[in-house]
Amino acid sequence: MSDEPDGVPKLSVPVGMFEDIEDIKAQLARLTAVVAAHTGGAGAEPGKAPAEEEAETGEPVEEAEGEEEAQFPPFILLLDSTQYDDELRALIEWVEGVLVPGYLAEPSADARWCHLWVEHNVAIARLHAVWLAWQELTDPATCGYTGPSVWHRDHLDPALRELRSSSGPFAGCTKGDHQIAHRLPSLVPSAWSHGDGT
Repeated sequence: MSDEPDGVPKLSVPVGMFEDIEDIKAQLARLTAVVAAHTGGAGAEPGKAPAEEEAETGEPVEEAEGEEEAQFPPFILLLDSTQYDDELRALIEWVEGVLVPGYLAEPSADARWCHLWVEHNVAIARLHAVWLAWQELTDPATCGYTGPSVWHRDHLDPALRELRSSSGPFAGCTKGDHQIAHRLPSLVPSAWSHGDGT
């Protein structure tokens, strides 16, 4: 016997609808946090930034106790040398541990790769941006279940097209004479092994 009252139509819920709802909830939570960070948090008057409130009242708007200032991802090429080194080490670990083994096939004239990619600032900047997006979009708490798909479509694929194109930063890294004495390897070796003489 059903607890439903008589006359209530039976609805068929499509498979995946609950995942879609969870994705929407996660996106809403993320957007709410972004809006709160830009508008001064929950205590601010809707539609007014803290600077506008200060101009109206003449008093500085105090931040909520314990609330940290919003942190934005660093642009690696603008970091000071110590921060740059730390960020580059973490990026190398991700590129060599995730990207190279999982996504880079045999290099060719149409899909270049330089095992000394860390010597190319353009490659560092693009790969760092892809890595930051990967950190956010592979966390279901912030992006739901569609994050990895979005990461592939919007971040990885365009970056690899640019990096590996014949006019990309690895254009001089081919067999024979070229600008920076790199060669196109027969395999995709690790940047880790290059530094130790292997």
